[in-house]
Amino acid sequence: MPRMLDVSDEVRAEIGDEEADRLLAGGHAPGAYDCTSCRTPGDCEQERTSTVLFIGDETAVLAFAHAGCLPSQVVKVTEEQLQGAVRSISSGAVPQEPAPAAPEQRAAPAPEQAVLGVTSGLVLIAGELHPALVVEPTAPIVRPGTTGAGDDFLPLLIEQGFRPVTELSTAPSVLHGWSVLLAMGQLHAVLQPGNHGGRPVAWWQAHQPLQVTEGWRTAANKHQQVLMFAAPVGSIGRQPREDLLRDALDKAAANGRLVAAALPLAGT
Repeated sequence: MPRMLDVSDEVRAEIGDEEADRLLAGGHAPGAYDCTSCRTPGDCEQERTSTVLFIGDETAVLAFAHAGCLPSQVVKVTEEQLQGAVRSISSGAVPQEPAPAAPEQRAAPAPEQAVLGVTSGLVLIAGELHPALVVEPTAPIVRPGTTGAGDDFLPLLIEQGFRPVTELSTAPSVLHGWSVLLAMGQLHAVLQPGNHGGRPVAWWQAHQPLQVTEGWRTAANKHQQVLMFAAPVGSIGRQPREDLLRDALDKAAANGRLVAAALPLAGT
């Protein structure tokens, strides 16, 4: 039975026409697989399946995903991330999940900038759970090219299309061009539009893939988007539980210190 595989032009350019044609003909492609995004079983003989090529500094790994979870694409990761993925795939183990207490990861987006704290959690809005990322810098962020006191973090994001939030009664609108990269069952990056309509670039990239709970991952694949909330330094803090994170978001919104947008999953 023919494989229902999608091999994008981007993936084909990396692996070559011969290997791409071999995959489409059924060679080197498993019938059953674990989706690299949602980690649930798939079958490329029964459902549309995307080929996802992870490229490190020295090696590359071809993985498979439900077409509804990820499009066929090339994902560049560090060699350390790739080797960790290979060990996970080889063992057949799903990465161990943390307690649903909003895990946090910090990464510096560029030299001379404050470090961004990124926390994942589920947020209840209008009776429905939404996957969310909460971003808060560790220090005030000034506009590039300027010096002195002040914090331009929210104005800079508003200029990019994020909208002020005064209360969390409705989900924010979609910000097209931005996206969240969820791959190998983990959070890798928040992407923003490239210059002059070019390929998206990382606005924030995890120095180590951020573990998310199964509930968060399920909600992300259900909605095909993630809500991103951002607040200036000192507005949210490191909250150990999702209910406390929600309280902090409500307070930041009421104080006019919160912006938000819904970001599609990368490539969708």
